[in-house]
Amino acid sequence: MKLVFSAGVLVYTYRENKRLFLFLERKSKWLDIPKGHIEKGEHAIDAAIRETEEETGLKVKPDRFFRHLLKYWTRDGGQKAKKTVTVYLAEVPANVKVKVSWEHEDYQWLDSDDALKKSKFKDTKELIDAGNIYIERKEAMERLNEEYRKLPEKISGWNLSKSLVPGEGPLNANVMLVGQAPGRNEDEQGRPFVGISGQLLDKLIRRAGLRRENIYITSVVQFFPPENRVPTDEEIDVCRDFLNRQIKIIDPKIIVVLGAVSAKELLGLHEIMKEHGKLIKKERNYFITLHPAAAVRIKTNLPLIEDDFRKLKGVLAGL
Repeated sequence: MKLVFSAGVLVYTYRENKRLFLFLERKSKWLDIPKGHIEKGEHAIDAAIRETEEETGLKVKPDRFFRHLLKYWTRDGGQKAKKTVTVYLAEVPANVKVKVSWEHEDYQWLDSDDALKKSKFKDTKELIDAGNIYIERKEAMERLNEEYRKLPEKISGWNLSKSLVPGEGPLNANVMLVGQAPGRNEDEQGRPFVGISGQLLDKLIRRAGLRRENIYITSVVQFFPPENRVPTDEEIDVCRDFLNRQIKIIDPKIIVVLGAVSAKELLGLHEIMKEHGKLIKKERNYFITLHPAAAVRIKTNLPLIEDDFRKLKGVLAGL
């Protein structure tokens, strides 16, 4: 069986508060998104960007966490082939000018309903639905983070950093990791788990059969506590609603609870050493483990957290 791999972009914009998707009209009159073959040595996202510019004249910046796979049978070089298309998502300004390539007759900006009526492919609905859900989550998260960033201005006696370190990862992730709070490296880079603890976490994630780019990572408190101290109960209280809203937006299948602060906040646990490595089912699935920083500081904790992530791999297989 011949395998063929392509990549493309679901391009969207807003006009008169209406979300529209870009479709290209081929000479056979059917509609398609900009897409094409992944060249040898080329990454899928680079191929998607290149093909979109070649076919539409648009220079897009896809969301690096959205990926939707289309799989179908086709013919390639006269042979029957199984084709996999990795589709990314990118927003463009309303006034962009589209210049179609020789491969196409025209283009259309269509809302979801019109796209489904005019497309001949059944997987178009699946793609449009996935795109709409992701866009709505993205916009909700952007509003939440903008509100969260303003928190230091509203709280008297604010004793945390004033720079938000927002959560990071796919907004449709099945797995969500919740740590304690950003450290100094995270505060400087504006990203969660990028220091020594983050390097260990990356290894642990792979141990569980996961990839960091497929996980949403955040913290109970998303502002750096000076001197790397533990956030106070009062600081956790004022940040609580933002974490809960993040969880609601992501809606993960499982939350991996990293450390004592996260375990207390999410599960009301006061003793993590007796509970780590366990799956707790409440309104959601929670898996408890140590915080990577605990394994960095205390080497005897390293085998414990490594074993936890081995167990997590089995837990994930059963969900």
